[in-house]
Amino acid sequence: MAITSAICTTFKQQLLVGTHNFATGGNTFKLALYTSSATLGASTTAYTTAGEATGTNYSAGGSNLTNITPFATGTTAVVDFSDLTFSTATITARGCLIYNSTATNAAVAAIDFGGDKTSTAGDFTIVFPTPTATGAIIRLA
Repeated sequence: MAITSAICTTFKQQLLVGTHNFATGGNTFKLALYTSSATLGASTTAYTTAGEATGTNYSAGGSNLTNITPFATGTTAVVDFSDLTFSTATITARGCLIYNSTATNAAVAAIDFGGDKTSTAGDFTIVFPTPTATGAIIRLA
């Protein structure tokens, strides 16, 4: 079992047929947390409860992301999300899955945190990188 950071292969294909709308007011994207027992990566096709983290102030399925309308920087298109905080949470997670809950929970990206991250009755915050051509969490070059 492992989590491998990757843009999901089915997401790439779904972009070409218009499944995902990242514009403000478009589809609803969520982020779910997972333990080291999860198997997530490029072959992940949809949100799953297998290996999902559990804990105080964390609900199965995770939480909605606030997306920022995609934009171009140079020749690269990027999308960004506002940082996400699970407040007063007691939880341990090894990674997460971003998925489109509007499009039958279609997987977008799996992210490995590089090790277990824990909060104990505190904030568990996902900090997204600055949306640049080389640093955005989702970018098409």
